[in-house]
Amino acid sequence: MLLPRWWELGDPCAWTGQGRGARRMSPATTGTFLLTGEISNDPITFNTNLMGYPDRPGWLRYIQRTPYSDGVLYGSPTAENVGKPTIIEITAYNRRTFETARHNLIINIMSAEDFPLPYQAEFFIKNMNVEEMLASEVLGDFLGAVKNVWQPERLNAINITSALDRGGRVPLPINNLKEGVYVMVGADVPFSSCLREVENPQNQLRCSQEMEPVITCDKKFRTQFYIDWCKISLVDKTKQVSTYQEVIRGEGILPDGGEYKPPSDSLKSRDYYTDFLITLAVPSAVALVLFLILAYIMCCRREGVIQLVHHSAIQKSTKELRDMSKNREIAWPLSTLPVFHPVTGEIIPPLHTDNYDSTNMPLMQTQQNLPHQTQIPQQQTTGKWYP
Repeated sequence: MLLPRWWELGDPCAWTGQGRGARRMSPATTGTFLLTGEISNDPITFNTNLMGYPDRPGWLRYIQRTPYSDGVLYGSPTAENVGKPTIIEITAYNRRTFETARHNLIINIMSAEDFPLPYQAEFFIKNMNVEEMLASEVLGDFLGAVKNVWQPERLNAINITSALDRGGRVPLPINNLKEGVYVMVGADVPFSSCLREVENPQNQLRCSQEMEPVITCDKKFRTQFYIDWCKISLVDKTKQVSTYQEVIRGEGILPDGGEYKPPSDSLKSRDYYTDFLITLAVPSAVALVLFLILAYIMCCRREGVIQLVHHSAIQKSTKELRDMSKNREIAWPLSTLPVFHPVTGEIIPPLHTDNYDSTNMPLMQTQQNLPHQTQIPQQQTTGKWYP
């Protein structure tokens, strides 16, 4: 299938081989395959999967930030994949024209035993994202800085992993913060003294106190790469003790346990009548008791009748109190006692008589001229009045 004009296949990193769409790599290197739309500025997204399967192999990862950015397919195969051709189906979608295209990428994984890299160091770079680190010029600059410090004869990038795949957090979109990337490199010579400085007690103490260790060769990386030296990992595979144990296989024949004796045909019959009664009668009895309790509460203890009787008793008691209040002889309030006339000084009789029904008296009197009230004359201003 021919590729459309808006889809270009690139090979910026450690994949080698001849022929378009076919690549060879080894478990000791990290392979990167660039999916880009350099000819056109259309939004393009890619879907990658192993042929015949819905997803990619476990060692192969894919990242694309936006439909306008390049897609990066990268990963490091394991020794278990050696000799097995891996066919990756790549499907491109043009989001503007809705055009699609498919391409098969064949990856042949070779053995790396002929070029062993027993000394491996993993660096954590804080100011890089994984797709930025996978660019050929950036990775080449980093390997050049490591080679300048380490001085090996052979140096390869073994694995490149985003910090998010290691449990890191997504950075805040401020101050151009990056996710961070782990880069593991392998060499054929022991670690240099500069790399060994991380293991001394002073730097270990500073790392435990969340302080930066003092590394003499940090200035060779600082111009472009900010390395977290507290997270560096040095692995020497020449000193690792092999834990492989040889498996002693037997003849594959189970020990003789005698002849198989199936159960006899004359099995004893079992009566399930009692089990049936227990299973059915007990729930029925419980349900009947609950039904009777509910019927007694609903029919025999009706709260409405009790409330009506209680309300009637309250009304009857209120009426009796009102009748008694009309006949009781108590002193009138001070507001109803005789007072002196403000002008003549004569005593004014109370407002109400003894036989006045106080139960029907409103709480607030209306403002009206009662016969016992005296009008206070108002002063008139001198002069003419003009309407």
